[in-house]
Amino acid sequence: MRSGNAEEAELEFEQIATTYPQLAAPDIDLGLLYRKAGDLDRSEHALRQAVERDGGSALAWSELGVTLRMRGKFHDAEDAYKKAIADDPGFAPAYRNLGVLRDLYLGDASGALEALEHYQNLTGEKEPVRGWIAELRRRAGKKPTDGGPAGGAPAATGAPGTGAPASGTASAAGKTGD
Repeated sequence: MRSGNAEEAELEFEQIATTYPQLAAPDIDLGLLYRKAGDLDRSEHALRQAVERDGGSALAWSELGVTLRMRGKFHDAEDAYKKAIADDPGFAPAYRNLGVLRDLYLGDASGALEALEHYQNLTGEKEPVRGWIAELRRRAGKKPTDGGPAGGAPAATGAPGTGAPASGTASAAGKTGD
């Protein structure tokens, strides 16, 4: 998959999924592969297979949420991120993705603020999250916590999790998605 041979990767992941039906990882990787190719129907199907195989996989739920968001299924995406968080409260990408979804797609500044602050607490990441959090605090009517700027959310291209098609989470094979 990393070498750019999507057809070969797809065949290998399908073979692994058939040989080891108890594993969710091949379906997660297929979902990422299909999403990267712009085939959101197949991506959603593969990622739903992954959560059926392993309903406790925060990675699978989070990646399903990204695909659902890209398909315009915003409330379903929110539910998927919440399941990822319930399965692994320390899985930071789910909080980031939930914050992005709530702010940019659901118009929920308070909910986005809560999710992104939790993400920042887990990761210690400063930029671009700090500016975004400051802007959300301003819109939610809360005082800044770090004395940082009170406005100026990053442009959409700099906002975490908003670039298509990847979510920035690690793939099932342990590689960084992008």
